[in-house]
Amino acid sequence: MIFYFGFKMVEMAYVMKYKKPLYNHFYLKLKRLNPNQKSVLKNNFYFFSKLNHKQKRYFEHRVAEFIKDKTFIGRDGLLMTDEVKVLISATAVMLTFGFRDFYIGLIDKVFVYPNPFYSTTNKNHHKGEFNPKLKSIVFSWEDFKHGYNVGDDNLNLGIHEFAHAIHLNSIKERDVSSTIFKDSFNELTTLLSNNKSLRDKLIASKYFRAYAYENQFEFLAVLVEYFFETPKEFQSQFPKIYSKVKQMLNFNYASY
Repeated sequence: MIFYFGFKMVEMAYVMKYKKPLYNHFYLKLKRLNPNQKSVLKNNFYFFSKLNHKQKRYFEHRVAEFIKDKTFIGRDGLLMTDEVKVLISATAVMLTFGFRDFYIGLIDKVFVYPNPFYSTTNKNHHKGEFNPKLKSIVFSWEDFKHGYNVGDDNLNLGIHEFAHAIHLNSIKERDVSSTIFKDSFNELTTLLSNNKSLRDKLIASKYFRAYAYENQFEFLAVLVEYFFETPKEFQSQFPKIYSKVKQMLNFNYASY
């Protein structure tokens, strides 16, 4: 118990100074995907190919654990294939690869429809939805796949919806990664509030789509989409904002 609290105090001091946890990856035994799942990950998820060997083993372990932790449910006749489970799980793992706790506790169930679906929440058709009350995330498979078929249009349904889930989960949880995420986003909003010229440049550039300015939740989700889809352009145009998103995600992988 004394060691535990001592470690927490040391790590908190480290976090305050460096804005990252002391460690992210520590596993007694690394889980493996089955051969077909591994093939899906290797051949259909480009980010995985950019990792080094050790990172790939960690990534595979986390995908296997995420699949095991969540209940995947197909709707309107959609079959829950390895491709569906692996690509959705890999998206969540990619966004949380800089986190120690990668499970996103606000999600228990993943619902997948073949196409855009009717949402009873707001009586409209959606491509994706995160419902924290029901602890569920919902995707149109057609639109989820389109997000990766076109990899640099800054429109990625999976990244966008998981970013919402991570954002709200960070507000609820008190683990070190959630704290860093939450505090870094607060730093970003303070930066923008105090820097009118940066705000004006942001809006005038039209780099981010207009939907980003709906509210703070959409703003964050869009920033995360752009971070993964066009990182070089993002960093070139808005280095301070890019740096804060990188800090939020504790992301030091694959040249990001």
